[in-house]
Amino acid sequence: MKKVVAILFCTGALISCGQNSAEYKKLKIENDSLKIENARNHAEMNEVLSILNDVETDIQTIREAENYLNYQQQGEFGLSTRDEIRQNMSLISETLKRNKEQLNQLQEKLDKSTIQSEALRKTINRLSSELDQKTAMVANLQQELAKKNIRIQELDEIVSALNEDVENLATTTAVQTEKLREQDKAMHIAYYCFGTAKELKDQKILSGGGIFSKSSVLQDGFNKDYFISIDIREVTDIPLFASKAKLKSTHPEGSYEFMKDEDKNLTLKIKDVQSFWSLGKYLVIEVN
Repeated sequence: MKKVVAILFCTGALISCGQNSAEYKKLKIENDSLKIENARNHAEMNEVLSILNDVETDIQTIREAENYLNYQQQGEFGLSTRDEIRQNMSLISETLKRNKEQLNQLQEKLDKSTIQSEALRKTINRLSSELDQKTAMVANLQQELAKKNIRIQELDEIVSALNEDVENLATTTAVQTEKLREQDKAMHIAYYCFGTAKELKDQKILSGGGIFSKSSVLQDGFNKDYFISIDIREVTDIPLFASKAKLKSTHPEGSYEFMKDEDKNLTLKIKDVQSFWSLGKYLVIEVN
C-alpha cells in the first residue's frame, strides 16, 4: 500500500512538474492560439458566406425586376406603369450599388485574411462579372426607354457611374500598359563605353593597371554619364572606330567577337545576347 501511495505521489509530482515546465506552458500557449485562430477563421468564413448568399439573393431580385422591365417595354406606358418602372429601376440601382460595395469589401477582407480559398475567389469574380453585365444592361435599357420619352433619374445615375467606371478602367489599363512597357525596357537595358586607357581612367571607369598590378573596372564614383544606354534586344553590333580593342569588363568567352571592316576598324559583334550580358549590364572597351 505504501508503494502504491509512493507511486501515485511520484506520478502526481511528475505531472505537476510537467505542467509547470516551460515546454508545457509553451505548448499550451500554442494550442490556445490555434484554437483562437480556428475560431476566428470559422467566424470569418461564416461572414463571407453570409455576404455571398445576400448578393446571390439580390441578383435574383435584379433578374426578376429586369424581366418585368423587358416585358413592360413591349407595350405603351400608362402613368401606373411609369411609376412601377421607376420603382423597379430604383430597386435595381440601389441593389447594384450595395452589391458592388459588398463585393469590394469582401475582396479586401479576403486579401487581408488567412482564408485561402480559390473557390471563394472564383465565386466573387463570377458575381462581380454578373453585376457588371447587369450595369451594362441598364445602359441599354436607358436607350430603349429614351425612345419612348421616359427618363428615369436613377437610371441616369447608373449609366453615369457605368461610363465613369469604363473611363477609369481605360485609364488604369493605359497606366498599367505603360508601366509594363517601362519594366520590360528596364529589364533589357545595358550600358557601354569605349575609349583609350587614359580616357577611361579620367572618367574613373578604369583604375590602376601599373607594371605589377591589374587594372580595376568600375570602381566607386565612376562617371555613369560617359556610358551609352542600349536595348540589348536591338543592339548587337558596336562600331569602335579603332584598329585595336579589348574588353575590360567581364563577359563569357564565345558570346562575342571582334570583326574588322574594310578600313580595318573593329566592330564588337555580340553573338549570344543572353550569355554576353549575363555577368553584368556595363560593357567597357579599351581601344588604341
